[in-house]
Amino acid sequence: MREPVLLNNLRLPRWLLANDWPQQDGVPVLASVAIEGGRVRSVQPAAPSPSAWDLGGRLALPGFVDAHTHLDKAFTLPRMKAVQPGLLGAIDAMLADRAHWTPEDVRERAARGLQWAWACGTTHVRTHVDWWEPDSVPMAWPVMAELAQDWAGKVRLEQVALIKLPLFEDAAQALRLAQQVKATGPHALLGGFVHSTNWSENALRNLLVAAQACDLDIDLHVDEELNAVAVGLQTTARLLHEIGYEGRVVCGHICALAVQPEAQALSTLDAVARAPITVVSLPATNLLLQDAVTGRTPRLRGITLVKEAQARGIPLLFASDNVQDPFCRLGSFDPVEALGTAALVAQLDAPFDTWSQALCRADWLRRGTAPARPTLVGERADLVLFTDADRHGWPSRSAKRVVLRDGHVTHGDATPFLPT
Repeated sequence: MREPVLLNNLRLPRWLLANDWPQQDGVPVLASVAIEGGRVRSVQPAAPSPSAWDLGGRLALPGFVDAHTHLDKAFTLPRMKAVQPGLLGAIDAMLADRAHWTPEDVRERAARGLQWAWACGTTHVRTHVDWWEPDSVPMAWPVMAELAQDWAGKVRLEQVALIKLPLFEDAAQALRLAQQVKATGPHALLGGFVHSTNWSENALRNLLVAAQACDLDIDLHVDEELNAVAVGLQTTARLLHEIGYEGRVVCGHICALAVQPEAQALSTLDAVARAPITVVSLPATNLLLQDAVTGRTPRLRGITLVKEAQARGIPLLFASDNVQDPFCRLGSFDPVEALGTAALVAQLDAPFDTWSQALCRADWLRRGTAPARPTLVGERADLVLFTDADRHGWPSRSAKRVVLRDGHVTHGDATPFLPT
């Protein structure tokens, strides 16, 4: 039986506190979080307690969800030669490297990425696996399924079949692909790469219909381009309504919204708000890949319309995407880095109190209606304590942290906060 733990004087974000949480000078008062049996028993305004950990106003968040990664590609950049700029150049470099992959190579790199995610406080990772052929399963696909079992109980690993859209042109083939994904297990999702270079409304419809038939959730790369005529997101929202889709669809990237006429982009987001769609923004990768030309400073940012999506109540997450591969030479599988980049490039106000939920809401990846006001109570006591940061400058100085899993410290030094 695990001993109860009381974490006192924590600074929790506004989005995680009850509407009637007391305030002082317009700022929520500090919190006390009681943990018992590895779960959060209560969250109350802080009160003196000699037996409690005293966090002294340090910031705390629930464990992170990294909703869009590519574990199978991670850490491949050091073995590559020069990579041509932009998305298509990165794809070419990745295809050349993939010829040398082995299951052992994929497993080692992906496991390294999961270890990094675990250390920074992530509890939920979703990874995409490229699926290029209709009649053969990618080498990385069963490796990810094995890793999902290996990491069960520590990090929930989901895998998405990232299938190029033309493979769904035939309805029967689309159904066979969906059935293969379904057979992998409940952690597998159907996905597709939806881009103006391979655009087909018929193929997209077949993808959605096949997922519905197999009771699968969907995760799409959509409109990853600065092309105003890209209509992948707009069409997805419409087709979901037409077929009465009952699951959850995640749409990642959607950079094209940033270059479309304002009325068109906002009309599309209005439709998305009425659909079971979660938006995932990948700020680091899109900054590097969009408007990329050798020897020229990029003019366009490539990030999607995150403020407009949030204003419409559309579930929105930030994620790592690619890490140290030809698509993104940076990264460490720490979602806080993604938010730090977004806070600057999208000029986000109050990153801790408002936008930090875009790192923590795993419920936005699941089918069903997410709670309007999330709570820690009853959840696993997976928490990240930022020991150097303050709410004004966060996520600056966020590298130093204490990670708790089921109420037990797994990373970082909690000694200064323990009762004496």
